[in-house]
Amino acid sequence: MLVLAFDTATDVATVALVRDGDVLGERLSTAARVLRAVDELVADARAAPSDIEGIVVGRGPGRYTSLRMGLVTARALAFALEAPVSGVSTLEALAAGAGGALPVVDARRQEVFTLAGGTPRCVRPEDVRASGQLCVGDGAVRYRIVLEGAGASVPADDDPRHVPWARHHARLAAGFGDPALVEPIYLRAPDADRTLARPDGAGT
Repeated sequence: MLVLAFDTATDVATVALVRDGDVLGERLSTAARVLRAVDELVADARAAPSDIEGIVVGRGPGRYTSLRMGLVTARALAFALEAPVSGVSTLEALAAGAGGALPVVDARRQEVFTLAGGTPRCVRPEDVRASGQLCVGDGAVRYRIVLEGAGASVPADDDPRHVPWARHHARLAAGFGDPALVEPIYLRAPDADRTLARPDGAGT
C-alpha cells in the first residue's frame, strides 16, 4: 500500500511517502508548502499521484492555523485521489520516533502540549511530569531548563528526535476511512476566540 503521510501541527511540517512500511522519501517543509513536497516525493519515487492508496495526517495538538491547513489539505487530496484518510496524534508520532519518550510540543502562551497517562494535555512547563523522562519536541527544547530542573533529560537542540517525522505517522495509522471523520486535537480555543471572549471586548 502506497501511503502519503504529513504533519503540519508544529513550526516544522514533515511529509513522507511510504510503501508497505518502506520509506520511499521524506521532506521537511512548512504547512504552506506541503503540496510542493508531495509533488517532489511522488516524482522522486517515479510514481503518479493516483498511485497513492491512503493518506495519513497529523491531528495535533499544535498551532491552530497550520493544523487546520493540514487537515484541509488531507481532505482535498482525499477527494482528488479518491483515497481514504487516517488521523494520527502528533504527540504519539513524536513519542514513537524517540523510543517512547515523553513528547513536549510548544503551545506558546507559556504552555506546552504533552501526554499524561497517554492522554493529550495542555499544561505549564513546570507541571510536566518530567522526572526520569527523556523529553522530545520543540517544547522540550524551549523549556529545557525547566524540564531538566525537574529531572528530565532533553537531547541537543538539533537532535532529529525533536521533529514529528511523518514516517512514524504512517506506521501508527489505522482505520483508514472518510476524511470528514478525522478531527483535530485542539485542547484549547484559538487566540482569536479567546480575545473576543475577554470581558473588556478587546480585539472586537
